[in-house]
Amino acid sequence: MAKHAKRMAAALTAIDRDKFYLVPEAVKLVKSNATAKFDETIELAINLGVDPRHADQMVRGVCALPNGTGRTARVAVFAKGPKAEEAQKAGADVVGAEDLAEKVQAGEINFDKVIATPDMMAVVGRLGKILGPKGMMPNPKVGTVTMDVAKAIRDSKGGAVEFRVEKAGVVHAGVGKASFTEKAIEENVRAFLDAIAKAKPSGAKGTYVKKVALSSTMGPGIKIDAGEVFASGA
Repeated sequence: MAKHAKRMAAALTAIDRDKFYLVPEAVKLVKSNATAKFDETIELAINLGVDPRHADQMVRGVCALPNGTGRTARVAVFAKGPKAEEAQKAGADVVGAEDLAEKVQAGEINFDKVIATPDMMAVVGRLGKILGPKGMMPNPKVGTVTMDVAKAIRDSKGGAVEFRVEKAGVVHAGVGKASFTEKAIEENVRAFLDAIAKAKPSGAKGTYVKKVALSSTMGPGIKIDAGEVFASGA
């Protein structure tokens, strides 16, 4: 704990907590402060001026990060027949139907993302209380309920990040690793912020993006100049 405190104290001396940094500056600082012994995740936190309790203010979508997330997701696919074969050929880690549902109900969840063909949603729907809280429930709005399972698998393994605004109006997302180059992190940050801008709901009023902060797993948050980012189209 003492080492963590010292590391955080040293990191805080390198930044101005009251300043709003441009994206390249923020990336440089976050990367230089990521000094843990493991490859820290670079994370974005975006405070939006929406109330997700209203359907017309819900912010949800998927973003394909140009440089990936730095980790390979384990993908499960609910499909039958030819689509199950397609999923296996495309590199799915787990493929099944009712048999896979039984494993999930038994607590056997050896995957990070779930894809399903539309005809399997009657089966997957019964797993809502298990998959929902884990953020794994397939949804056509983010491309995880689809007949094109091969593309969905490629997207999931290639760096596609799903996002959904929380009750407090905040969106969190991992946008890379500390081992990435500054350019790669910046490209991922801008791609994700662009996706947030495009996902602006019809019911959003006033300031849509209130605050943006970038951090590493063990590092302090650094404020980003949201006005500069969104004025330039991210």
